[in-house]
Amino acid sequence: DKGTEKPFTGEYTDNEKQGLYICRQCNAALYESSSKFHSGCGWPSFDQEIKGAVTKVPDVDGRRMEIICTNCKGHLGHVFYGEGFTDKDTRHCVNSISMKFIENKTEKAIFAGGCFWGVEYYFQKEKGVLKTTVGYIGGHKENPTYKEVCEKNTGHFEAIEIEFDPTITSYEKLA
Repeated sequence: DKGTEKPFTGEYTDNEKQGLYICRQCNAALYESSSKFHSGCGWPSFDQEIKGAVTKVPDVDGRRMEIICTNCKGHLGHVFYGEGFTDKDTRHCVNSISMKFIENKTEKAIFAGGCFWGVEYYFQKEKGVLKTTVGYIGGHKENPTYKEVCEKNTGHFEAIEIEFDPTITSYEKLA
């Protein structure tokens, strides 16, 4: 009935986990956690919706702009402009009860396989790999330089840390 939950009572108001907010009614993706910010208004605030996920319609009172799920037309909240909270100068004020949150579940693995830039090149092409970070593993010297590691007198090996989505790939496949 396009109602609004009381401020500071919603389960996602202070949620800072990484993930995806979806419509509680139809499961359509609405907002990525990267667009969420703390506005202090008492409801989850976002400065950008997933393209095409949210429709803006004038509220019945004529003073505000309502936001609804484009897919099922379910009420989400309201959008406000010109408040200066973010560079986008937009605040989607969304009821927690209108959404469900799906946390990003990632895993990490470290591989040492020779030149880390060469290995990184191939890992970055693998489906499910979200992030790669090159560096050194093992050894006895704190913060060795690339040259010191290549001279093989620090005990370090070039390595790469892989962050991956286990729903898309597995440690075994990456290995």
